[in-house]
Amino acid sequence: MLYVQQILRKKHSMMKPNILFIFADDWGWGDLSCHGHPYVKTPNIDRLANEGTDIHRFTVASGVCSPSRTAAMTGHFPARYNIDGHFAWASNNASRGMPDWLSPEAPFLPQMLRNAGYRTAHFGKWHLSNNMIPDSPLPEVYGYDHAWAFNCAGEQLPVHEDARKTIEFIEKAHRDGKPFYVNLWVHEPHTPFHTVPRYERRFRHIEDEKDRIYASVLSHADDRIGEVLATLDRLEITKNTLVIFSSDNGPARAVGPPKLELMYDTATGAGWGIAASRGITGGCRGYKAALFEGGIGVPFIARWPGRIAAGQVDQASLISAVDLLPTFCEIAGVEISENYAPDGMSMVSVLMGDPMPSRMKPLFWKAQSAWPAPEDRPDHWVSWAIVQETWKLVANGNLDHVELYRIDADLSESTNVAESQSGTVQILLGMTKDWQNTLPEEPDGDVFSTERALV
Repeated sequence: MLYVQQILRKKHSMMKPNILFIFADDWGWGDLSCHGHPYVKTPNIDRLANEGTDIHRFTVASGVCSPSRTAAMTGHFPARYNIDGHFAWASNNASRGMPDWLSPEAPFLPQMLRNAGYRTAHFGKWHLSNNMIPDSPLPEVYGYDHAWAFNCAGEQLPVHEDARKTIEFIEKAHRDGKPFYVNLWVHEPHTPFHTVPRYERRFRHIEDEKDRIYASVLSHADDRIGEVLATLDRLEITKNTLVIFSSDNGPARAVGPPKLELMYDTATGAGWGIAASRGITGGCRGYKAALFEGGIGVPFIARWPGRIAAGQVDQASLISAVDLLPTFCEIAGVEISENYAPDGMSMVSVLMGDPMPSRMKPLFWKAQSAWPAPEDRPDHWVSWAIVQETWKLVANGNLDHVELYRIDADLSESTNVAESQSGTVQILLGMTKDWQNTLPEEPDGDVFSTERALV
């Protein structure tokens, strides 16, 4: 009888869907061949689009990585944790009023899934702390059974080993009869660009060396993603696995025409610098670090054969990174605690083919941006933004300059209608001020490195 019960428990656990969350770094909306890129080739990600649904209006919660990743894992706007920029040295974090890492006490998606019987893992970039902060918590503290990462304390994962470790984890979870959740957070196409001769030769027909470098690193990442997808096929678990591909923010761009040079990163090593950043936004305004759509509008492709429609494009639904936690929990059958209130909402119905043309639950953004706008970065002045229904309001730090866009019809944010829609401006400004009043003035808790004492 005991043996039969064990078999039934194993069978039940296998019925739970697996979740593979692929999160790229600085991968622009237009940096996919299925989105029309002129020379980048991404056949494996294109396969996900052909076998799943490509949602064109997904936005992350920041124009830079640490706050964006905070939102994806907590379901909260990162400003709730005073995480407004990327984690760096303790002195740099202190000067910006930031903690040195995301609190392990924060609600965290992998912990919720692990409590529900999932095997959980993280491989690739972390950046919810930084490798320059040696006493920061390791990723395992946040609810992962297995983790090997970079941009965190401890030994740094070689950037091209992410897929191999992911495959090993998936194989073991499958052997053990356990559903799994795994983050595959690839380095590409963040600087430094770690090129490999095989991939540079693949694009030797491209004359511009910067374009050749950019295409090669994206192709390398796409191949590694393909290796993981092939593992799902080999293990015959593709139909029971939700795969998400997205990016933490829009593409980086150098200011001015910089010289192509090598650079060194303490987490990932040596590679080509910012001059080879050639990402494109698909016609949207701004780039990485901006709160216009070019900085926060990123690819989002979801595949779950038999559940999510194949070969579909959703150009209507506005999904946010804060929606991921409630969405994944619903898909996994995980009941969210009554003590936890996500800033997002479950988007399972949208993934299943029911578009959402307007955003009823508001989205908020906070960034530390200069005003007036720098001449060499004209779209990097927005410190506050809100999306409500079909409107998007952007404002500077003091809220004394605002612009308003009909975001459902003007994704390029080219027509400011603030003057003709003054009533809407006042409503959205009021909502923004009310949200500001809910935010902490400064970080709190065990989120500070001992290195702060040296600052």
